Amino acid sequence: MPPSNDFKSSVSKSIYPDTTHPPTVAIAGGGLAGLAAGCALAEAGFRVSLFERRPYLGGRASSYQHPGTGETVDNCQHVLLGCCTNLLDFYRRAGVQDKIRWYEKLTFLEPGGRASVIAPSGLPAPLHTAPAFLRADCLNFRDKMAIGRAMAALAPGIPADRGEPFLDWLKRHGQTGQAIERFWKTILVSALNEDLDRVSVPYAAQVVRESFLKSAAAGRMGIPSVPLTDLYNTTGDYIRARGGEIQFRAGVESFRAQGSQVNVTTNGQEQKFDYLVLAVPFDVLGRMLPKTQSAAPLAAALGQFSTSPITGIHLWFDRQISELDHAVLLDRTIQWMFHKSRLIESRNNESRNNESSENGSYIELVVSCSRSLVEKSKPEIVDMAVKEAQEFFPGARDAKLLKSTVIKEVHATYSPRPGMDQHRPKPETAWPRVFLAGDWTATGWPATMEGAVRSGYLAAEALTRFVGGTGASFLVPDLAPSGLMRLFG
Repeated sequence: MPPSNDFKSSVSKSIYPDTTHPPTVAIAGGGLAGLAAGCALAEAGFRVSLFERRPYLGGRASSYQHPGTGETVDNCQHVLLGCCTNLLDFYRRAGVQDKIRWYEKLTFLEPGGRASVIAPSGLPAPLHTAPAFLRADCLNFRDKMAIGRAMAALAPGIPADRGEPFLDWLKRHGQTGQAIERFWKTILVSALNEDLDRVSVPYAAQVVRESFLKSAAAGRMGIPSVPLTDLYNTTGDYIRARGGEIQFRAGVESFRAQGSQVNVTTNGQEQKFDYLVLAVPFDVLGRMLPKTQSAAPLAAALGQFSTSPITGIHLWFDRQISELDHAVLLDRTIQWMFHKSRLIESRNNESRNNESSENGSYIELVVSCSRSLVEKSKPEIVDMAVKEAQEFFPGARDAKLLKSTVIKEVHATYSPRPGMDQHRPKPETAWPRVFLAGDWTATGWPATMEGAVRSGYLAAEALTRFVGGTGASFLVPDLAPSGLMRLFG
């Protein structure tokens, strides 16, 4: 939970006796990590100056008006789960928690349109989805028994990272080819944005335990009902209301830590601050580091990271092609469909019964770990996407494609390869007044919105510890397990 006003006052007094001159902190980056750190530190009494090179907030989880279509589009569809406790705290802090639409059911579609729906039942965790899972047509009995055995192996705890890719772990635990393709790959490639033969066992296990096993509440899926930047503009207002400022089109180019201050250069101008939080992607940070001996260990760690791409394909049809708000798509290149026109309409509580064939469909199709698409042209990708959409949604076969666009995030997330945890840095750096945030830092979570917010809170905690000794607490505890999962903690 956010710090209380009493706690904020005690921290402020320990930092500076003259409350008319609060300590200043620069934050490089207006993505979720920087915004989370900025909101937490502004609440704790710091004067925050946040620098963002783009003209909007949200970083990779943002939206903008696309020049080719004239439409507002998200960089890529982002979803959250009930287990994302810190992200939900961040939304409550920003006052946008009512902009999330929650779903308990997950629909898996096969080519041809056959649907399997996974939803919770009244059984205790981890058995809450078992009845729906056993009824699912997309998997045969042998597949389901294999998946059940692997789930039983993961329920007691998260295995250690022994350098083994999760695909090898699955094969050692007797998973069928179809179970891997239609279940494990479908869920984990989307969650971790990496192929199973490049994913570490602990992070794959964490996703499974947090979202499938811990509780029914943990697995609920939340989808924003507004463009992503609309979620995060209010966080800028939150910082401003507490004496801070947001500077757009102003990326931090370099920094110099000197004694009791940090000099930050942006747009060729140098400014002085008491503290600095670097909340930028690891590759950007690598270019910002000074060429000094003290920076060498961090530079070496950054050199161990690699990235994985995500591609979002936006299609506008002249009629409704499906009654589904979202669906998992099996056995093809496209992995998810999000029916954006329905999702965005839902924020206005409009009746679905009023929809007719005259209403168009705006859908976003998502391909995680999309290395095969990076070199393909937009027409090639759109042609593939339309053909696959027609396989899953019969309504698309007679629909006219009005416009389209493709958004490639070539360096979307870091690759959670086996052994990467040892290279993920903590918030503290070689410079006592400089701190790190980002979903690639040591958060205990993979590269997700939850991981980004956690990193911002952790950086804020580290900074307040440096200033006030005991520091402030911003991180929210994990969602507690329920049912039989309480036996494992």
